[in-house]
Amino acid sequence: MVPPLVLDIDGTLTAPTGGIDPRAIETLREWDAPVVVATGKAFPYPVALCHFANVPERVIAENGGVVYADDEVTVTVDGADRPRAAARAFVDRGGDLGWGAADTVNRWRETEVAVHRDADAALLGAVAEEFDLEVVDTGYAYHLKTPDVEKGDGLRSVAATLGRDPADFVAVGDSENDVSTFAAAGRSFAVANADDRARAAADEVTEGSHMDGTLEALATFA
Repeated sequence: MVPPLVLDIDGTLTAPTGGIDPRAIETLREWDAPVVVATGKAFPYPVALCHFANVPERVIAENGGVVYADDEVTVTVDGADRPRAAARAFVDRGGDLGWGAADTVNRWRETEVAVHRDADAALLGAVAEEFDLEVVDTGYAYHLKTPDVEKGDGLRSVAATLGRDPADFVAVGDSENDVSTFAAAGRSFAVANADDRARAAADEVTEGSHMDGTLEALATFA
C-alpha cells in the first residue's frame, strides 16, 4: 500500500523556472492514498491546485495558519491584525512588501503577511521583533507570522480529521517551513534544491531538484 503524502508546493511541485510542473497534476491525481498540500501560500492557492487537479481538497495553508480537510476549515490563529500592523509599520519606515498595488499575494491571507524576498530583511526582522512576530523564509517570500504556528501542527490536525496517524505520512519539501512537517511525518524527503535547515531535518535528500526530486522520492513507494 502506498502511504499518504504531505507535499509542499513552491520548490517541490514546481519547475526550476517557477510555476507548477505539469507532472505534479498527474501525480496528485493518480496517487492511491490521501494527499495533503502544505504551503506558505494563502488558502485559495492550494485549494485551487487541488480543484484543478480534481483531487480532494486537503490543505495546510499559510504555514499552518489555515487547515482544511473533510469539509472542515480551521483557522489556527486569531486573525492577522498583528502581522498586518507590523507590515504597515514596515512600509511606514521605508520598507516595501514588493507585490505592487493589487498585492494578490496577501489579498486573501487570513493569518499572516508575505513580503517579497528582495525586501529589507534587517528592517523586517526589527519590526517583527517589536510586534512579537517571527519571520520565516520559505524561499518564495518572507512570512510575518505568529510564533509557534507551523505546518507540522497542520498535518497533525488533518491526520486526526482523516483518522490517520501523522506518522503514516511521507513528507516532501524544500525549506525551513517544512522542518516541522518532517518532524510530524513518519518519513521525510528534502529535494536537492532545499535550504540547509530542510536538508538537515529530512530523513533523506534526493539527487533531483524541484519536481524531479519529488518524483524520485515517491518512486520509493511505487
